This record gives sequence, structure tokens and C-alpha cells, in this order.
Amino acid sequence: MRSRPTLVPPLAGLLTALLLVLSGCSTATTDGGQQDLVTEHGLDGLEARDVIDRLEATPVSERPPGLIASVQPESVLMTDVEGREERLPLPDDAFYLSVAPYLEQTHECHFHSLTTCRGELGNEDITVRVVSDKDGAVVLDQTVRTQDNGFAGLWLPADMEATLTVEHEGRRASTPITTGADAPTCLTTLQLR
Repeated sequence: MRSRPTLVPPLAGLLTALLLVLSGCSTATTDGGQQDLVTEHGLDGLEARDVIDRLEATPVSERPPGLIASVQPESVLMTDVEGREERLPLPDDAFYLSVAPYLEQTHECHFHSLTTCRGELGNEDITVRVVSDKDGAVVLDQTVRTQDNGFAGLWLPADMEATLTVEHEGRRASTPITTGADAPTCLTTLQLR
């Protein structure tokens, strides 16, 4: 067993402690160590909203393999096959709802996966209208293009109840939605008729 000096000059002790803290927080290494998920997937420096927009817009064939990015009401949870996990908080006043209207086939979904969810109508123009149940105000009324994955991402005000209507090529569907703390961020039940 090695003996340690009993007195360390205050400045040297402070520098040693600082180096230990910084090395414990370091994630990027050149010797095969771990990098954090955000940096590894080219998302470093982005807010959660920007991460969502970027991943949602990425063509399916270019989505990062081994990364699962799940949009929850208050954050984006990113995990990988190595068991690493990172959570990015969403703005308090905004809610992200990803909508995949369909004609013939769909899947169950509660929290939208930016990397694995697939909808039937990729790269299609749809008209989306969101009307507040509280006062009848039109929150959103526009034509948007679904992404390559078949989803259209909508940024809505948090904590509201509304009716969402989607139209595509003469077909339409409507459903009630909420944007509260336990609301789904993935909507796959809109069958266009």
C-alpha cells in the first residue's frame, strides 16, 4: 500500500479535485470510450425541439441505426443498443404531436419514435386543422407534407383540448386530442374515408 502525503497545498488540491470532476463528466474519448448519444449522432448543441425536427425530417434510409428517440410529453428520451440513455427537456409551453393518417394499414403507438415509427402516407400533402374545444379558436390550419416516414409533426400549445381534422385527396378524418402531461405524442388512428 502506498502512503499519501498528509498535506497538499490548497491550490494543488483544488486542481486535482477539478480534474477528477471533469474527467468523470467527460464523454468523448479517443481510446474507444463512450460518447454521449447527442454528440455521437451529430445532434450536439441542439435543443430538444431541434433534435425532433431534424430526426423527423431525416429520410428513413438515413436514420441512425441503433438509436431509439422517443418523444414524450415533456422530453425526448434517447437510448441505444448499449444501454446508454439521454433525456432532453421540451419547452414547457409546447407539445409535439406526430400524426400519421392512413388509408389501409396502421400500427398502435403512444409515444412517437422518431427513428422507428412508420406511417402509410410518406411524402404526401395533407391539410391539418386544429380547433380548441375551449373557445373554438383555430390553433392550426395549414397544408403540410408528411415526412418520408409517413408522419407530420405538429408543434401545438401545451395543456389544451382540441379537435384535429386531417384531409387528403378528398378524404378526411377527425379526432379529439389533448396536449397534457400524460397525452400521447403519436397519433395513428386517423383512417381517411
